[in-house]
Amino acid sequence: MLDSHWRDIAVIAELRAARTAQPRSAGMTMVIDTGLGVAATADILEVAGDYIDLWKLSFGTSVFVRPAVLERKLELINARKILTCPGGTLFEAAILQHNCRVYTARAVEVGFTAVEISDGTIELPAFRRERVIDCARNAGLVVVTEVGKKDPNAQPPIEQLAEQALRDIECGAHWVIVEGRESGIGVGVYNKQGALDTEALETFARVLGDKIDRLIWEAPQKHQQTALIERFGINVGLGNVAPEHVLALESLRLGLRFETLKPIADKLQLSGLWAPDQIETDVIGEATDGPASESRVSPIFLTPTLPRRGQG
Repeated sequence: MLDSHWRDIAVIAELRAARTAQPRSAGMTMVIDTGLGVAATADILEVAGDYIDLWKLSFGTSVFVRPAVLERKLELINARKILTCPGGTLFEAAILQHNCRVYTARAVEVGFTAVEISDGTIELPAFRRERVIDCARNAGLVVVTEVGKKDPNAQPPIEQLAEQALRDIECGAHWVIVEGRESGIGVGVYNKQGALDTEALETFARVLGDKIDRLIWEAPQKHQQTALIERFGINVGLGNVAPEHVLALESLRLGLRFETLKPIADKLQLSGLWAPDQIETDVIGEATDGPASESRVSPIFLTPTLPRRGQG
């Protein structure tokens, strides 16, 4: 049950029932942290910690934070059972000079609970990628991999990325991030204008099948988040979300922003369950976790369990 002053408002209660809860098996929200201090981190956790699943200290930013500060920050996040990981670029920089065991041991020592394995800048052959996944798992870390290149002029075929994501999962990766960078422009499933390539989404859906929920799509822009929610439902994994935008994203997921409320309102009106000129009754139905009355109105929302071609 939603712990909120608004928990008895029907639309929130109905959609909240369909939203996965922590610890989530789908519908991950990954924040991208480029330098929050301890106090700012504590504020974000107090307000939005229930809606964050993976906290990534992006790039190599954790290199420049004093050890005592970094440790305190990770303690706060870990105490909320939120996965913490350094960015994939730091892994790539480290692996150029050190064995994976050195890097993963240091990550554990610092206090990270997960590690991101990527080859967005360097080349990492398949056999080494598999060995690094094993190395990280043996260190006791949750493995998050990333597929895709950061260079807009060196983008691999989408089917290749989808197949790599599937192999990573089969090799032991718990989650796979689809590269989108901080801009969401010209990489991965985004064109040079930042729009989603629907054919690319369908390729991922076809290749991943019932493992599609294991993906975290980097989607820094609201219209990208909206399109992914429309295609895969409210429990789609989304990443590269600014910490201060976590609640805004949750509102988007649960139909409390224009982009996702408008389709609900339109479908209810089309079905006859909502009429703008209808006189309101005193009670339109219970909005708690208990049984509903016959007059209860159930919003219509896209929450497919399996991807289907042509949605979105």
